[in-house]
Amino acid sequence: MIDSETVPERAPKPYRVHPAWTVAVVAFVTLVGAAAFRSVPGILLDPLHHEFGWAHATIGSAVSLNLVLFGLISPFAAALMDTFGVRRVVVLALLLVSLGSGLTVFMTQPWHLVATWGLLVGVGTGSMSMAFVATVTSRWFVARRGLVAGILTAGSATGQLIFLPLIAMVAGEHGWRTASLLAAGAALAVVPIVVFWLRDHPHDLGITAYGATAEDPGPDRHSGAGSSAGRAIRVLIAALGSRTFWLLSLGFAICGMSTNGLIQTHFVPAAHDHGMPTTLAAGLLAVIGIFDVVGTIASGWLSDRVDPRLLLVVYYLLRGFSLMLLPSLLGPSVEPPTWAFIVFYGLDWVATVPPTVLLAREAFGADGPIVFGWIFASHQLGAAVAATGAGFIRDVQGTYAPAFVITGALCLVAAVASGAIRRVPSADPASPEPALMD
Repeated sequence: MIDSETVPERAPKPYRVHPAWTVAVVAFVTLVGAAAFRSVPGILLDPLHHEFGWAHATIGSAVSLNLVLFGLISPFAAALMDTFGVRRVVVLALLLVSLGSGLTVFMTQPWHLVATWGLLVGVGTGSMSMAFVATVTSRWFVARRGLVAGILTAGSATGQLIFLPLIAMVAGEHGWRTASLLAAGAALAVVPIVVFWLRDHPHDLGITAYGATAEDPGPDRHSGAGSSAGRAIRVLIAALGSRTFWLLSLGFAICGMSTNGLIQTHFVPAAHDHGMPTTLAAGLLAVIGIFDVVGTIASGWLSDRVDPRLLLVVYYLLRGFSLMLLPSLLGPSVEPPTWAFIVFYGLDWVATVPPTVLLAREAFGADGPIVFGWIFASHQLGAAVAATGAGFIRDVQGTYAPAFVITGALCLVAAVASGAIRRVPSADPASPEPALMD
């Protein structure tokens, strides 16, 4: 039974290790399992194109729906976690991912791809997206929020690191259907871990959040009571009046274009266009995942110590210049400049998440996870535009080069937007009212 609402009040008991760290570990494993399917589209784009004759743009449109739902479901999932509990929402989400991935083996028409990759997996992964990270971080941690946000965000990168080369190998030797079943099994295997080890709130155990103080005790157990959908909409309406919300959303939309939408979806076929074997290109994408883990955790550590706005400016500037150079770096083999791009881009991949989570928490208090869910929705809308747009450019121009240059230029715009955020620390971090309504 996965209902933590009925846990009776009891006196706190001593713990050698604060339970917040156990929850963080389970959340990390959950994100790794969810990342299994997210590793599939870039690997299977060419096999599906060759087997069914579907255009790159057609396949990209299904991926785009997945990316849109991955973002749009996020704020509603955060509100559902407040109402029904984190554990229930995550279990259902994992089951949807497993179902959607497994059903792909039966598809024969493009709409089947949209229904499985797009709809089912989009809803499932959207319920375990960055709003899940923000919810766990906000509820269970007062100290080390930036570091934990970085570690949890790295969970997706770790999943990519584990599953990208594995799925590429399985797809090459046994076909894309076997690879899809592998992803389905990975998501399903995480369900028992969530059922037995994930807890909804520190108060369920009679304790406070890690590092809680009188000034910041963490969110109240029932602070999110009420209609989940209604609350998500009310929070959005309030956030729309904040300049900070719009600037963070603009930057994060471009972040989505330059990561999930462009590189994760199209890097492998783009490298293949330059004569690079698919398995080698997938291995490079996995190496990006290795350095993503390092970069995201380091970004979380820095976010606790350095102005998050400055970090975002630096991340977007460097990412933009590197994307503009990428078309000249790809070839049949991996040369030192290509390795330099892979290492750098990995360090910068989702390093933007920890500072964005902290800025949303600072500006919107207890509503921060839901507001971040809406900001993350812009990330996925941007990713969807890039996933479809880059495929269209490839179909029309015969090359991905213009897509890389355009997205790189947009990253410079994101840097300017991040630098324009006016930061005013909240007097009461637990307050549900925005601190930055400028």
